[in-house]
Amino acid sequence: MSRHTLSVLVENKPGVLTRVAGLFARRAFNIHSLAVGPTEHDDISRITVVVDVEDRPLEHVTKQLNKLVNVIKIVELDQSASVQRELLLVKVRADGATRTGVLEVVNLFRAKVVDVVPDAVTIEATGTDEKLDALLGALEPYGVREIVKSGTVAVGRGSRSITDRALERVVRSA
Repeated sequence: MSRHTLSVLVENKPGVLTRVAGLFARRAFNIHSLAVGPTEHDDISRITVVVDVEDRPLEHVTKQLNKLVNVIKIVELDQSASVQRELLLVKVRADGATRTGVLEVVNLFRAKVVDVVPDAVTIEATGTDEKLDALLGALEPYGVREIVKSGTVAVGRGSRSITDRALERVVRSA
């Protein structure tokens, strides 16, 4: 199986996310990552789905997604033609004896400390899945207490916007 990133533009209405995620569940596809948020247009949201699946079944799911009433546009984002990032918050043990080592790792990965208590620090980092996994590996010896990841968000490289083109289509069909 291979990993695919889909950017799905949908109407910003209640229940749309449930229908989109349900389509993947009915096909027994495991969603690796799911992120939803507003776009520059109030009436459009973007769902970024990262799924592990073969090419043929993905094509079938994409066709099914296009049939959903509230789906405006679907684009598969290739890693080389897009910018993809995740946000990580990680709480690490860091007492007086280990704090310096933890801070060196934070600086090495260009992360930042967002909370400090006497026996722990909370670190914020953004980057690719591989970078964040490497950061977690480097912090593991100090004692990772808690991890929260946002899921992948992605946008195509270059000046073209899929949102603007999709909005033109929505306005024409209205």
